Amino acid sequence: MKKLLRRIGYTLLILFILLNIIGALQAYRATRFYSGGTTKRNVTEMSFGEKVSAVFLGVKVPKSKVADSLKLPHEYVNLTTDDGLQLSCWYINSAIEYKRGQSNKTVIMFHGHGSSKSGIISEAQAFFDMDYNVLMVDFRAHGESGGNTCTIGYYESLDVKAAYDYIAKKGEKNIVLWGVSLGASTIIKAMHDYSYIQPLKVILEMPFGSLYGAVKGTMRNNHVPVQPAALLLTFWGGIEHGFWAFSMNPQEYAKSINCPVLLQRGASDIRVTEDETQAIYKNLSSNNKTLVEYADCGHQSLYKKDSAKWLVTVSNFLGK
Repeated sequence: MKKLLRRIGYTLLILFILLNIIGALQAYRATRFYSGGTTKRNVTEMSFGEKVSAVFLGVKVPKSKVADSLKLPHEYVNLTTDDGLQLSCWYINSAIEYKRGQSNKTVIMFHGHGSSKSGIISEAQAFFDMDYNVLMVDFRAHGESGGNTCTIGYYESLDVKAAYDYIAKKGEKNIVLWGVSLGASTIIKAMHDYSYIQPLKVILEMPFGSLYGAVKGTMRNNHVPVQPAALLLTFWGGIEHGFWAFSMNPQEYAKSINCPVLLQRGASDIRVTEDETQAIYKNLSSNNKTLVEYADCGHQSLYKKDSAKWLVTVSNFLGK
């Protein structure tokens, strides 16, 4: 009996160690984008060897590329974060358009995980049509910005700070922050970390409530058993980048936001739960906050899915 218990104990220990090794390797790959990464493919398209390698070592994911299909006149702007990374941005200045004067309002835009500034061109055009200057930012490790490490909003808050500082130094007082998914959650964290970031208004689309919740959402979206994968990836991802990932909690950080907020979600979003969205909404300290849900929308561009509703909702919010 003692031998059997000892064997069971050793087996469980070996399994525990193996799971943590796999978790650490997966977290390493999951938080990095590579210039020579492999384009993501469906599991059914992989060979047996590729599947084994993906399970144990993870997959090298390519850094998002930028396609400059923005038809509005714009200039390239490079910003430097407090930790020394270069951020690539597009700045749409209304004064460039000969038919319009200089606008005294600016929207700073932040894309989602794995995307880039070229992924939010449609929304940028819409904001420009509403008479706003627009600054579109590539997060670190995304698009044309420097670095290859993504911390799912933790250090990306420095990117929000750099963009806000750039526009504020222009003398702009009427600053609006807009973000989708990772961008939205990072805005919340930045406003918590740097109390002087006080935009006129904030538009948050599909922000995750916590980093742990974001990882669980990714597992659900990829049809992978949530546990123990989410627990291990969150733990090791934070350890590898020098912070406690379970404390990364935008729904708590939302208490730092006092300005008017428009919070939007897709009713069919399986990556960010309704409970997460409700927690963020409840914790917002603003007396002027609005929660809007889009039917038949998942974790995707709400503008592209339902542009009519988006345009009415956003223009009404900004016009108040």
